[in-house]
Amino acid sequence: MDENDPRKLRELTREEVEIRLMDLQEELRNLTFRAALKQESNPLSMRVVRRSIARVKTLLHEDELGIRNLARQESK
Repeated sequence: MDENDPRKLRELTREEVEIRLMDLQEELRNLTFRAALKQESNPLSMRVVRRSIARVKTLLHEDELGIRNLARQESK
């Protein structure tokens, strides 16, 4: 199972998922930059990252609408 599996992502808190989204967006920017310089060896990696971004955004939107909830932060 990969780290962008929806079941694993739902176990994270909203803040952790938002951090994951920012990491994926940065990774996509880096891949785009490398592709522009013709340094990217795997052209499919951009597709994988874009789909992961879409998956994370979908989970955040589902949580926002109350369709499926992400894990809640435990209060101490």
